[in-house]
Amino acid sequence: MQEHFFTTLTTSYNIAMQESIFTKIINGEIPCEKVYEDDKTMAFLDIHPIVPGHTLVVPKVQVDQFSDLSPEDYAALWQTVQKVANRLKQQLDCARACVRVEGFDVPHAHVHVYPCENPADFYGDAQRLEKDPDHEKLTEMATKLAF
Repeated sequence: MQEHFFTTLTTSYNIAMQESIFTKIINGEIPCEKVYEDDKTMAFLDIHPIVPGHTLVVPKVQVDQFSDLSPEDYAALWQTVQKVANRLKQQLDCARACVRVEGFDVPHAHVHVYPCENPADFYGDAQRLEKDPDHEKLTEMATKLAF
């Protein structure tokens, strides 16, 4: 009974929300550099990467916070995060794959996954957000990471 209530609550919540930019990407209305997709999640490159390879993993259901996801969607999200992290380490030969969950910019649960060599890589250069995306480099990276 409780799981049904959660599903109903989440569905009502989603219907009331305006489509996020991530929902528009999932629906193919906005292009992205996709590196992975399954029936519950999608992973694509961040257009303002902290470091090259910075990937966003999103559930296909739109909820504001990852803790609002159903247990099944929550598990799917983190399984994809693990796949993407392993792919980054394999393809980019990095020491670690860092993960950040903050969700202030887009009201759609998402996880940042990116290669790290040292603690400075975790935070990145804030001025990157002021620059235009380098679509050619994003396309090259997406091709390298796609699976």
